[in-house]
Amino acid sequence: MAATDTLRAVEIEPRGAADAAVIWLHGLGADGHDFEPVVPHLGLPADLAVRFVFPHAPAMPVTLNQGYVMPAWYDILGTDLGRRVDDSGLRASAAAVGRLVTREIERGVPASRIVIAGFSQGGAVGYELALSWPERLAGLVALSTYFATRDSIARSAANADLPILICHGRHDPLVAEDLGQAAYKHLRELGYPAEYRSYPVEHGVDLQEIRDIGGWIAARLAPA
Repeated sequence: MAATDTLRAVEIEPRGAADAAVIWLHGLGADGHDFEPVVPHLGLPADLAVRFVFPHAPAMPVTLNQGYVMPAWYDILGTDLGRRVDDSGLRASAAAVGRLVTREIERGVPASRIVIAGFSQGGAVGYELALSWPERLAGLVALSTYFATRDSIARSAANADLPILICHGRHDPLVAEDLGQAAYKHLRELGYPAEYRSYPVEHGVDLQEIRDIGGWIAARLAPA
């Protein structure tokens, strides 16, 4: 991906002019359509004019999957997800998604009304992007994921107390819940007002989780 490329994305517009945005990143092997169906089930208030942006990750070989080419935000080098990932690739994807944040700002949505959300690989990118972004954001939703760059991220003072919602399946066989809990503990120790919620699912989301996410996003984007 060239440094100036803009990621292709699925976009869902509100009825009126958007004054808030949620940029939601899918997981490994999926695409921007993966979480598109959750929008009606979030239960957001009708008066919230939120644009949803679901980017498509580029296709690349993934070492963990025998080099098979698939949509991925970065390469996974081994099963130890907490350490063996392609940090440079992850940061390149965070920069690419950052260009979508900039585009939202250019379209009239303040950074303070932009929520970053991500599932699995997308959540790892979300951590890197949101916690290093130089302008204050509205919040971060981290789903069934891990904080891959926790020891090397250049954290932003503007988002040093960013609200973070961490959700994880209690029976996740792909990204162990321990990784989600470890991220939560680390963030709380750093002073972030992180919240942690678990659900009786594997590597996915259920309806109650979607509703909880919707309530959390609505609270972050509610008029002052």
